[in-house]
Amino acid sequence: MDYVLGVDLGTSYFKLGLLNKQGDLCGFSRIFVPKDTGDGTRSEVPVDHFWQVLKKGLQDACVQAQTTPSRIKAVSYSSQANSFVLLDKNKSPLTPIILWCDNRAENADLCKDVFNNDGFLDITGLGIGCSHQFCISKLLWFQQLQPDLWSQVDHVMTISDYFTYCMTGQTVGDASTASLLGLLNIHNLQWQKDFFPFEHIHLSTPLRPGTCAGSVVKNGTELFGLPPDIPFVVGSLDHLMGAVGAGAGSIADMSESTGTVLACLKLSSHYHPLENTSTGPGFTENQYYQLAFNDNGAVGLEWYQNKFSDKETFHQFVQSARDINVGSNGLVAKPGFHLYKGMEGFDNCSLLHEKGHFTRAILELTALSLFQLVNILSPGSLPQRIAATGGGAKSEIWLQIKADLLGIEFITTQAQAPACTGAAMYASLAAGWFADIEAVSAKWIKIKNIFKPIERNHEKYQEWYNAVTSNQV
Repeated sequence: MDYVLGVDLGTSYFKLGLLNKQGDLCGFSRIFVPKDTGDGTRSEVPVDHFWQVLKKGLQDACVQAQTTPSRIKAVSYSSQANSFVLLDKNKSPLTPIILWCDNRAENADLCKDVFNNDGFLDITGLGIGCSHQFCISKLLWFQQLQPDLWSQVDHVMTISDYFTYCMTGQTVGDASTASLLGLLNIHNLQWQKDFFPFEHIHLSTPLRPGTCAGSVVKNGTELFGLPPDIPFVVGSLDHLMGAVGAGAGSIADMSESTGTVLACLKLSSHYHPLENTSTGPGFTENQYYQLAFNDNGAVGLEWYQNKFSDKETFHQFVQSARDINVGSNGLVAKPGFHLYKGMEGFDNCSLLHEKGHFTRAILELTALSLFQLVNILSPGSLPQRIAATGGGAKSEIWLQIKADLLGIEFITTQAQAPACTGAAMYASLAAGWFADIEAVSAKWIKIKNIFKPIERNHEKYQEWYNAVTSNQV
């Protein structure tokens, strides 16, 4: 049996999925990515560890599928953004891979001048304020604080650019993750050179997501273990690829991901950049993605479980919210509640509130935050159906709360790893298995569960929403 490979270059884990022509996930691995933290401000992955993790992941996926890499016919990826490596003129790494969550530039607002360029939002589509987590801030940090190393730098590659280069020998990357750098002109998919504050530094040429960058070369075979000469397709931002793998654009109007952060993504045929969102290129000339996110994801729920219920499984823990009424009997979780002292992150707290009330209040906060993100992306015209991904998609209670509060149908699909699936879908086109992405979607995207809003609960949540949001103003 033949397969295509989807690689998800996540921050905490690399995931690799082998899918057959029917879209079955036959082999899957989830490998923890060890990081060097230095003095506590660093978040780096040594280049040799990067390849060791990927190679181990491929081996594990092949063992599970009872196959060998020789049966893989094409490969693509999904990727985090703003993680990068510095290289010299021979394209040899000068640094480890520096992840977006690295805090070395935390005390300096170094990218402010780039983000204040005239026309920045319209040109780049990036409506998110600058921060130390952007690649550009860390590049300026290197320039200012490590001039000897910086003098040797000739190329800057994002993590997916570097993966692509090592696999194909081509200095190209995908315009989707590139758009999060704040340096890409979305209108022509070219670098906006007057925004780039460095002379003589080369960036990889951006290609539209889903474009075949070439074939796997000998170096790629040695580093990763893939067979030579198979097509390598540049992928996209993980949120975009996960949305495609979950059915956004085919069986759903929008996708949401409830993980460490909460994210909502919409595909559009019109370019309309917005404040507090990221707008980037999709897979076709007239397609764009719009991404909005905030911190009210699963991190607070994990905090509460670890603090008060660490002996229960996630399923057992969340079950405590099942029989609690809409509105958690008046208990309301504030945004960022887990950062407050004690239980000061909850309003209207009383001795009558038990674990189930706190759990449901946290689930309701995430649903409320999601509703606000959906309204940012689709003001005045809510979608009819949202595809759910991330760890939160494993909780039926949470999904029902979201459906009830938003008054929107939520779905989950059979895809166990949507980002890997989305990448494999585009690899399957390069393998010649399908004529277009619509044909792949029709074959591979299968609905698992549908969560329809319960009318009486939706009515109660409308009253609850008005009361809660009025108190937040």
